[in-house]
Amino acid sequence: MADNWNMLGHEWAVDMLHQQVAHGEARHAYLFCGPPGLGRRTLALRLAQALNCTKTIAPGIPCGVCRDCKQIGEMRHPDMNVIQAVDEDGAPKENGTLKVDQVRAVQHSLSLRPYQAKYRVALFLRFQEANDNAANALLKTLEEAPAHAILLLTADTPEQLLPTIISRCEILRLRALPISAIESDLLERGVDEERARLLAHISGGRPGYARKLVDDMTLLEKREERLNDLQTLLPAPRVEKFSYAEKLAKDKEVMRQTIMIWLSYWRDVMLRVAGAESPLINVDRNMEIEFLAGRLNLSTARKVVSDLESALEKMDKNVNSRLLAEVLLLDWPKV
Repeated sequence: MADNWNMLGHEWAVDMLHQQVAHGEARHAYLFCGPPGLGRRTLALRLAQALNCTKTIAPGIPCGVCRDCKQIGEMRHPDMNVIQAVDEDGAPKENGTLKVDQVRAVQHSLSLRPYQAKYRVALFLRFQEANDNAANALLKTLEEAPAHAILLLTADTPEQLLPTIISRCEILRLRALPISAIESDLLERGVDEERARLLAHISGGRPGYARKLVDDMTLLEKREERLNDLQTLLPAPRVEKFSYAEKLAKDKEVMRQTIMIWLSYWRDVMLRVAGAESPLINVDRNMEIEFLAGRLNLSTARKVVSDLESALEKMDKNVNSRLLAEVLLLDWPKV
């Protein structure tokens, strides 16, 4: 495995973790933060490989091909537990609820000696989805974890978790990669130049999300549809906005994804109004964005962005979805 643990970007984080493992100074708990698709889970898995690889290339550099490395990479190692929100059938579910029973089940397994590796690893994905009881149970686990246990958490931001959990973890705040780095990676994967440029921008510097866009064509189709809806809704009368809000609120996950797409678009508008030189996310909508930016002032654009961010937070607190959607659309500026 390469010096950067076969990671795209995040060199500073890999270097820090590599040094800790190489010198036997690994912490008992790590929190990997940043937006989904940025590489949080991949980096956590690379750390688990570095800790448990039996054929290291050099101290702190896993081989990536031994039995332990392969099993960890596939998240099916006997000394690794993967804990995340699941649906009724037990399948992983984003924006679900991670429950206390799931955390308690891991507590017992962590107390046992490893079967075949040096460390037992518990990987808690999207821990911001944990309910209060699960968060408190994890706190107890952090306080009582044995020396052979390593706990790895991922979350969008540290602020979503209990301060007492944050204080017991080494926090790594991962940042978006340069658009050019994402574009180069996609070109190397055989994506044609024009498409690679577009997907790199839409990804917002998130390599995992960029690769997901390559693999799943429906993601781009849904984005196109939602942005077309946005353009239609801006000049629409109140009755049409109410009708759209009612339809949107019927599926909370669709509503969440729609708001996230709209948020990326309005952030582009706000940046253009402000005269910022940051690259656009929605580069294929450049003319629309420039047009909107020319008709709005900064405070108006900023308010729309703030309202969309607030709406995402309120959705996590089970606010009435239909009312939320109605208020959001009615407050948009008329252009």
